[in-house]
Amino acid sequence: MLTNLQNYFGPEIIYLWLSFGVLPFWLTLIFLPNSRVSLLFISSIFLPIIFSLIYGYMIYQLITSGQNIFDNFDLYLGIENLHSLFSNDIFLLIFWLHFIAINLFLGSWVSRDALRYSVPKFLSGISLISIYFAGPLGLVLYWFIRIFYSRKISLHD
Repeated sequence: MLTNLQNYFGPEIIYLWLSFGVLPFWLTLIFLPNSRVSLLFISSIFLPIIFSLIYGYMIYQLITSGQNIFDNFDLYLGIENLHSLFSNDIFLLIFWLHFIAINLFLGSWVSRDALRYSVPKFLSGISLISIYFAGPLGLVLYWFIRIFYSRKISLHD
């Protein structure tokens, strides 16, 4: 049974599911941030559980492919090690999952925070799109917008 699952859920299929699967959540954050769907699926534990299951499956794939997962910590020793690690499709997919999960979490926080400070949807939407493509840059953009609407500068929340 697991062999059939491995054949169907290879790295390319998982990549496509992840990449296109998060788009409805981002559209919900942009256009319907206060909806029941947003609260139920995006701002709850639902997506982290799904991402954790996929993450665990990818680690299982690494282990069953004969990869020593402890060698992966070499990525901190230099950019060449990171480059060679990214040549492995499964490990690259794990990093892609990291990127998607963290950006979606950040987008969820910005969406809720924008509602709290009555930031117009247009401006929060621009920030959310920026976060989708370039996480930290979108967060800094939102922070500047938030300063204007909250009428205070705060370095922490």
